Amino acid sequence: MPDRTNEPLHYPVLERVLNSVADWVNNYRSAIGQSGGLGRCDSEQVMEIASDLGVTPSELRELSAKGPNSADLLLKMLLALGVDPNALRDKEPLVMRDLQRLCTTCADKGRCSHELADGTAAAHFHEFCPNAFTLDALFADKSVAAKH
Repeated sequence: MPDRTNEPLHYPVLERVLNSVADWVNNYRSAIGQSGGLGRCDSEQVMEIASDLGVTPSELRELSAKGPNSADLLLKMLLALGVDPNALRDKEPLVMRDLQRLCTTCADKGRCSHELADGTAAAHFHEFCPNAFTLDALFADKSVAAKH
């Protein structure tokens, strides 16, 4: 009998929901290219997208105003901390989404970018990163390896 303890768990319903969310995000990103913000979405569509994403319409508007690359520093931060972003996304998709949401709205992107460029982010992220608490919780989980 094969050992299945190391096989990743699959949640088909969750994967369908996340794919649906990704489709919504792609749709509103396309709309952004046309007229900014949520583009041609009416208030009902904005409410539906927000509901699908688990945020309020005002939070959705704030997130969409930041642009599609607003959480790019998160990937660099995870790598600086010794965490594989793809493995984290595959293992903990909802946690990854929350990390992205906080990174998107972070007010310390300048410092983050500077610390990452200098190679000091892993030592100082607790001082400025809104994801520090969640990242520490992930590091406490033995299945997420990090060198910090």
